[in-house]
Amino acid sequence: MEVKIGFIGFGTVGRGFAEILVNKKEYLSERYGIEWKVVAIADPVWGMIHNPDGIDLKKAVELVDSGQKIESLGETGWDSIKVARESEADVIVEVTPTNIKNGEPGLTHIREALSAKKHVITTNKGPIALAYKELKALADSNGVKLGFEGTVLAGTPALNLARWPLGGVYFEEVRGIVNGTTNYILTNMEAGRSYEEVLKEAQKLGYAEADPTADVEGFDAMAKVLILANVLFDANLKVDDVERVGITHLTVEDIEKAKSEGKRWKLLAKVWREGDVVKAKVSPEMVGKNDPLFHIMGVTNALVFKTDHLGEVTIIGPGAGRTATGHALLADLIEIFGR
Repeated sequence: MEVKIGFIGFGTVGRGFAEILVNKKEYLSERYGIEWKVVAIADPVWGMIHNPDGIDLKKAVELVDSGQKIESLGETGWDSIKVARESEADVIVEVTPTNIKNGEPGLTHIREALSAKKHVITTNKGPIALAYKELKALADSNGVKLGFEGTVLAGTPALNLARWPLGGVYFEEVRGIVNGTTNYILTNMEAGRSYEEVLKEAQKLGYAEADPTADVEGFDAMAKVLILANVLFDANLKVDDVERVGITHLTVEDIEKAKSEGKRWKLLAKVWREGDVVKAKVSPEMVGKNDPLFHIMGVTNALVFKTDHLGEVTIIGPGAGRTATGHALLADLIEIFGR
């Protein structure tokens, strides 16, 4: 089956997915019957191009990785909205940066693509956290699919695990470590290092942004907890419904106190039920050695699903990274188009 793809966003995640497509082109054809062709790429930094005969995706990645624009690879004069509305793409890959305040520009991109009867796969947390039910209804009304596996734990299959292999269970609670930056900081503070020192190291290693607010103040985790609540618990929570506390107030003394009690601090995202009411929060908590989350160190992520008839099910894996997040897009693509 030929699948025509349009990229909106060609940053780190977009190129990670592009690399996977190139490297697995033969495998995808043989195993899943997917013959892909990229017909459009729209990125405000690297260029906006269209080529109905197919863009040389390997060359596009090479150009951007070397700091060059892609405009030599196709017809210019396109923009992201035109790609979503008018391109020949069967599926739009929406991988623009997350905006948890209003979801833009990703929210508009996804609305336009779904309205044009195009499937959408995305790792953009903002639109799914803020408008999941609206977007799901729009996809359903237009007979297309909305894939967003990569919005919670990147390539670690948190949402797909919950919706398919765990289908039929009743979720009583989901909690976990969903932000690798904060987990890295807390892990390294156990060696007696200050928050400020470890943050600088995390920034140098690329784990934390120059402005780390989204991670350390819990906004990234809040977006993910909203997705978990509204998708898995069928809630309708908004940003203001989530209690959010970050890790910036934690000191070396706090870390040492937890260690003296045989515990560790973790920034936990949690969704749970109180009767018929679904609640969610993000906050640092001390966990003991009998808790599976005690053993999750560095940038690794994990979720614990508390269910009615299976008890607790834990999944552990990478929650960020170019290839890991790109894999989530591949999983969504295969779910939609694989034979």
